[in-house]
This record gives sequence, C-alpha cells and structure tokens, in this order.
Amino acid sequence: MERQTMPALEELMDAAWPAPDREESGGWVLRAAGGVTQRANSVWPRSEPAGSLHHRMVMLRDARAWYRSRRLPVIFQVFDDSRSAALNAVLDEEGFTRQSETLILVRDAGAATAAPVAAPDAGVEISGVEMSTEPSEEWLRLWWSVDGRGGEESLATARTILEGCRSAYALVRDDDGVPAAVGRLAVPSVGGEGGLYCMATRPDARRRGFGSRVLASLLREGEARGVSSYWLLVTAANAGARELYARSGFAEAGRYYYRQERPKRHLTGC
Repeated sequence: MERQTMPALEELMDAAWPAPDREESGGWVLRAAGGVTQRANSVWPRSEPAGSLHHRMVMLRDARAWYRSRRLPVIFQVFDDSRSAALNAVLDEEGFTRQSETLILVRDAGAATAAPVAAPDAGVEISGVEMSTEPSEEWLRLWWSVDGRGGEESLATARTILEGCRSAYALVRDDDGVPAAVGRLAVPSVGGEGGLYCMATRPDARRRGFGSRVLASLLREGEARGVSSYWLLVTAANAGARELYARSGFAEAGRYYYRQERPKRHLTGC
C-alpha cells in the first residue's frame, strides 16, 4: 500500500486531535483549546502563503492578536522539511524557540515485526484488555496522571478534544484490578488510516508488558475496522517508546517541532 504523503498525514493528525477553537487565515490554521496540549494550541501552517516577507509578517501580527485575545502564547507546529524554510526564517528573525521535537512513525496493517511485541497476530496476550468507544473515567484519569497538565477544567477540555474524532479506547489492569495502561486509536475516516494516541502506562507498572498489550489490542481493533495503515507520534527523546514501536513495525516518516514566541517581559512572583 502506498503511504500517505506528509501533507495528507498532517490533515489526518489535525482531524484526530481537533482543537475546539480554530480559524483559517491565509493557509495557516490557528488552533486553541484553553492551553491544553501544544498541538491543540498552535498554528498549523497547512500551506505556504503566497507573497512577500512583509505579507508573512502581517500574518504573524494577526496570529499574535488572535492568540493574545485568548491569553495564549503564539506557538507554531513546524514540520521538518523544505516547505518550512520560509516560515523558519521569519520565526528565527523573531526569536521563536524550538522545542519538543517529535517523530511521526507509520506502518501498514499487517506489517512484519522484528519481535512478537505488540504484533496483533504474533501471540501477544491481549485478553482482558477493555475496549470502548468512549474514554471512561478510569481511562481518562490514568492518561491524565501520566501526560496531563492542569486540573479538572483542563481535563474536561482534553476530553472534548478526544471525543472530537471517532476513536477506540483500550485499558488494561494489573493483577490487583487497578488500571495499568491505556491507549487510543483515532479513526478520522472510515476504512482509512488510524492514529495511535495517548499511550500511557502507570509509572510503577512499566516494563511488565502492559503497554504492549494495549498496542496489540488497538492494532487488532484497527484491522477489524478496516484500517489500512497507522501513524503515531513519539518525542525524539523517548528512547524506550521508540524501541517498542520499531519492534512493532513502525518506521519514521517525518518530524515536527514547536516554535514558541519568547515572553516580551520577565514574569515575577509565583
């Protein structure tokens, strides 16, 4: 199967993690979600705007005003390829930082794996994994305890983002019946591609195979739904997760990072 081009993957990634507040402006998609996750609170440069450097600076000025009205910093999700050269030149000139380098990994359905870890047809024990079409309270609490930032209001916003795309949710418990690991399969289009998100294991339950069982269950669920290929996102610094996904047949298709405007003044106090 021919894999998606990077622009097509970007469309899928945006649909799988939809910001509740968004506006398109000259090829840029401005996204906001009350500060919950960088992805949902960043500018996605869907297409390179036509025009001069001055035109890009005007667009940046307008983006600043849009985010300022929401009391949010200006952050760009910048994909690491030649399409971003002109935008990076502007952001370099404006002193935007670079952070959170993230790998985009892909695999076809039924891809060969280097080891029987997380392969849906390789004998991985996936019995007892609880599957649902909505995130349960236990699912949400475990994921948020690992990856979340903020209190109840932020968690409610995160739930809105998750439920903005048709998905399947997996949860596995430890021997004491306590949730140990969770994951999400987002399926923006019927019979198309699936994105794996929110792969989280309780810190004291790691290296016991729970994450592999969740991954195997989501891959099996995807194949039952006719998913033809998968993508997932992992930070470049997360060596353990990268090793797991490589053994499971995932390969790098691209990278992105976030560029954030530096504060204009030093903050004081707590």
